Amino acid sequence: MWTDPEIESLGGVIAAIGRPDFAARALAALQPAVQAASWSVYALRRGGPPQLHLSATGQGPDLTRACFDAYARGLYLRDSSFDPVRAAAADGPRVMAMHADAAPNRDHREAIYRAHQVLERMSVAALDARGTLLAVNVYHHEDQGPFSEAERQRFQALAPLLYHAVRRQVDWQRETPAASAQARRQALQAAAPGLTVRELDVCERLLRGWSHDGVAADLGLSLATVKTYRARAFARLGLHFRSELFARFGHARSDGADGPADMPIAVAPRVDRAAH
Repeated sequence: MWTDPEIESLGGVIAAIGRPDFAARALAALQPAVQAASWSVYALRRGGPPQLHLSATGQGPDLTRACFDAYARGLYLRDSSFDPVRAAAADGPRVMAMHADAAPNRDHREAIYRAHQVLERMSVAALDARGTLLAVNVYHHEDQGPFSEAERQRFQALAPLLYHAVRRQVDWQRETPAASAQARRQALQAAAPGLTVRELDVCERLLRGWSHDGVAADLGLSLATVKTYRARAFARLGLHFRSELFARFGHARSDGADGPADMPIAVAPRVDRAAH
């Protein structure tokens, strides 16, 4: 039996699919069920660096991006915390939890958890057909204390549908119809005719809700180069913040809807009861 907080949270996450500010909206929607201070969604690919798809922090700067930057500098190569997911590849989404004290190694604990006052992570993760692991992570910070038993139970109940909702958002960010992409580029070009092709490429992908890491990976550019193109484009557009870009140029899909119409049917998750 679903509880009211679980229903409210899941409904809010699903309603946010297809919006450029999905990450912030979804984090806010999770609060009735799990009072996460921040969250992140990233992919771990075979033979390649991790990719951050989504992240948000409830108040203040987005600490999850800083954590991911430290993770991507090489800590991911020694991260064994998702090994149970890889070992049970065909079992569907798996739920696990990890306290800072149980981080895979000292460097991981100090550079990510201690340096950014993160206390505990709860995750739901699964492998896709290509062997890429997608992890949906929610965090408690040190000033919150550990997750309560009620939060753990609600997260386990939410996990399968939460995973598939986030999976749908990630897919949507990569599969936005060409007509919508072209409409955004035309609107940007009309507002600032001097925008270069690369500046348009970067802004259009940011409007899909992509992270800077995702834009860099898709365009084959360095993260620093993507941020340079963004800064130049914002100067031409008279913008200072990403939220202003969304407010002026964020559009619904070309069919008039706010996001994808269909949601996949989820299966029950496996729970890693041995994780810390």
